[in-house]
Parts: sequence; C-alpha cells; structure tokens
Amino acid sequence: MTSATPNVDPVLVAGAGGFIGGWLARRLQEEGFTTIRAIDNKPLSDWYQVLPGVESIEADLRSLDACRSAVRGVRLVYNLACDMGGMGFIEANRAACMISVLINTHLLMAGHEADVERHFYASSACIYNVELQQTPEVTALREENAYPALPEDGYGWEKLFSERMCRHFFEDFGIETRVARYHNVYGPHGTYNGGREKAPAAICRKVALAKLEGLNEIEVWGDGEQTRSFMYIDDCLVGTLRIMDSDVREPINLGSSELVSINELVDIVEEIAGVQLKRRYVLNAPKGVRGRNSDNALIRQRLGWEPSTPLAVGLERTYAWIHDQIRAGLRVGHEAVSRA
Repeated sequence: MTSATPNVDPVLVAGAGGFIGGWLARRLQEEGFTTIRAIDNKPLSDWYQVLPGVESIEADLRSLDACRSAVRGVRLVYNLACDMGGMGFIEANRAACMISVLINTHLLMAGHEADVERHFYASSACIYNVELQQTPEVTALREENAYPALPEDGYGWEKLFSERMCRHFFEDFGIETRVARYHNVYGPHGTYNGGREKAPAAICRKVALAKLEGLNEIEVWGDGEQTRSFMYIDDCLVGTLRIMDSDVREPINLGSSELVSINELVDIVEEIAGVQLKRRYVLNAPKGVRGRNSDNALIRQRLGWEPSTPLAVGLERTYAWIHDQIRAGLRVGHEAVSRA
C-alpha cells in the first residue's frame, strides 16, 4: 500500500504516543502523508515512537479546548487515544477507562466545528456481550453480536458509547465516521511491563526474563485454557487505513480469526525462545472473558481482505524486540551495580 506520491491532506493521530498510534503515524508517513499532527497526553520522552517530520504535541484531549486546537486545519482524524491496558488494568481502573469517552466526544464536537471530513475511531472487541464469551470454544463474534448490549464493564461500555457517538455525528452533522473493533493487537514497540501490557507482550516478557536469568518457571494468569485471537500490528495498520478509505460506515471487526488458548500462546513463545518452563497458574488473577474470537465474514465481504499474519510469525518478531529490551535493561542494571 506504500505510495510514492505525497499526500498533503492534514492528518491528526490522537494517541500517537502509544503502541498503535505510534505505528500508525509512521505508516501514514510511509504512505506519503506530509502533514501529520501527532498528539498524546504523555511526555514526549515516554512516547514509543517520535518521528522526524511529524508535529508531535503533548496535550490532554479530554479537554474540548485541546481538541479544538488539535483539529485546527485538519481534514482526517484517527482517534486511538484512550486510557487502557490489559485485563489487569481494565478491571482495576473502570472509571478511568470510562472518562476516555470525553476524548472521542470532544474530538467529534471540535471536528464538526472545524469541518473535519472523516473521523476514524478505534473501538474494541470488549464491546461484545460477555454472555456470548463464556466458554473457550467460543463462536466467533459477528458485528451484530454487540446488541443486546452487555460489554466489558467500564472500558467496553466507553467504547460502545463512543461508537454510537460516531454514528449520530454522521447522521446529524454529516461527518464521515469509520469504526474498527480491534481484537488484541500486539507487536514490537509496545507496552510489555508495568501493568498495562496485554497477554502476548506479557508472556514474551516472562519467557525472555526467565531465559535471561536462568529461571525455570513463569506465572500464567488463570488456568491457561481461556482463548483469544491476536492481531499483529502490521495487519492492524493495513486494516485501519483500508477501513478509513472505505465506504463502510457501520462498526466492523478488525482482528485475526486464529483462535488459541493462553497455554498454546505460551507454547509458541517457548518454542521461539528455545526453552520449556514450568507454569504456575494464578487462578484469582484478572483474566477477562473465557473465550473471544473475531468473525471476519463482513470485512472479507466489504474489503476483500482480512488479517493474515500467522501468530507464530508475529510473536517471533515481538519476542525478539522484547528480549532485546529486557537484555539491555539487565545490562544497564548490572553495570550500575558494578560501578557502585
């Protein structure tokens, strides 16, 4: 999809200091966009990627005034900004996740005032009815399964409400809105420690640390039989741009349909790392729904495409990056001890 032709359409990437947002800003540059404004509420020093030639701004987009400044002169908005993380974070921070509703609401309000032409919203598979996700052998979730509504408490409700805001801003004000329901995105240059990481990054970190420190055991949340699908970042970026450019106005799944258990995820990472480890299961740890998978019939029908990177391929790249980050950190720590 890379284009050599410069694209002068001004673009805003909200949440650009995060994992997906940082990669999206980079991909837009590669696609030829020459006027990119990247915004996140984190200090620039904490961004995963800060790109030359991109206007990078620290701002809190929960504020309407900040959103008005953010969309000034912008034609296209990609909103990936929210307060989120893995299940450990989501279950312990429901109010903080809900407050993110201000970001999308204010970006839509400001965008309407500024005549923004198209607004992309990054929703989540957490909007789906939890009663449909009670067994590991889950039926893949179709877009219509969002209703009757019973999403993940806090984070899922915020995402579902924001989907409705996108719909009504199109109906009432004519802003072309696009909504992708992301299913568990992973890859390099993302959170892998600190409590906000998701399962692939967490398992890669635990296995890499065990290997580097000569340990023989890792901790696994739950019994390991809960199932998920995981989408590699490259597929996420391709899908995001395709959805933004499409005529698909209704929310649409963007995820892999390769269903695996957490135990199978650990198996793959162990094989990549060349180790076999004991597993200590923490049954009372946050673990979310019992099973979740993406039904990709609609995206195949509407876009003639679906995510296709095999989990083992994406995990190999992700593990290598996380392993190198941890090894570098351990080396710095050992050097500091040696100097003390």
